[in-house]
Amino acid sequence: MSTHRSLTCMLVTLIALFWSSTVLSHELSMADLNMHEFGQGQLYWSWSSSGAAPVSDEVTPLWPDNCYDVDQQLSCEGGLRGDVKIEGIGENYSAVVMRIRWLDGQSSVYTLTQTHPSVRLMGSAQDSRSGGEIASTYTVLGIEHILGGIDHLLFVVCLLFLVGFNRRLVWTITAFTIAHSLTLAGSLLGFISLSPDPVEVVIALSILLAAREALSRKITLTREWPVLVAFIFGLVHGLGFAGVLEEIGLPAHHFLLALATFNLGVELGQLMIVLAAFALVKLTSRLQWVPPARVPALYMIGALAAFWSFERVATIVA
Repeated sequence: MSTHRSLTCMLVTLIALFWSSTVLSHELSMADLNMHEFGQGQLYWSWSSSGAAPVSDEVTPLWPDNCYDVDQQLSCEGGLRGDVKIEGIGENYSAVVMRIRWLDGQSSVYTLTQTHPSVRLMGSAQDSRSGGEIASTYTVLGIEHILGGIDHLLFVVCLLFLVGFNRRLVWTITAFTIAHSLTLAGSLLGFISLSPDPVEVVIALSILLAAREALSRKITLTREWPVLVAFIFGLVHGLGFAGVLEEIGLPAHHFLLALATFNLGVELGQLMIVLAAFALVKLTSRLQWVPPARVPALYMIGALAAFWSFERVATIVA
């Protein structure tokens, strides 16, 4: 291998590793604010999270004026009514999911983001949020998930390497979109139920296969029918999206709206990836070192996918 080619490989690998570590550090990390009403206007509350940073150091709840908090026990005269705001969203935590179990046994789920950091409570399971607020919140969450989910991102990137920017790409991406929309909706509506661990393994294997096929010059099923392969693996990726959305929670009174707008956000994020890749290709088309960089980039993606596959299988076995 020439010195020039070696430097290219090193550069691409370093860029990819830096990019992947940056993306991983900005995955859709959520904090859960769990509340239980044990008496009229009396609630216990606590934090839990999917992130590494202690939640209490990062986000702070601001309670309505009629409530006072002593050792994570709220006392609210007339019930928990008014605006609850969470400060600090958008730094280490992309969203706060507030889950309330009311005195009458009903439950409420509210998702707060940097765009919508507060919610008005009515002292019961009644949801005061407008359809527009819910739609914008879940659209942003969908965009954040696809842009922060490196495994889904890399699968789309491999499809771009495999198909190129031509008419087949439109059909391939469309097939992937339709497939993951079907399983996302089917899972959340209760028609499909699969354990998340095997799903994560297959997602990693789908990236490995796509990277391997993009490297190969042989005429294979994937090269002949990328639309079919994208559709099949899109069904699995949709189950991965559903797992995240189940963690976030869906409002009972606007279930379908939240589901549809989250999926819309995923599609918008996916379109952003494709457009950014197209712009990058156009801007760098005259640079001689770019075409040789394709191979080391795909090897790096494949190696990362193989590592994820072993890691996720080990989790299941353990």
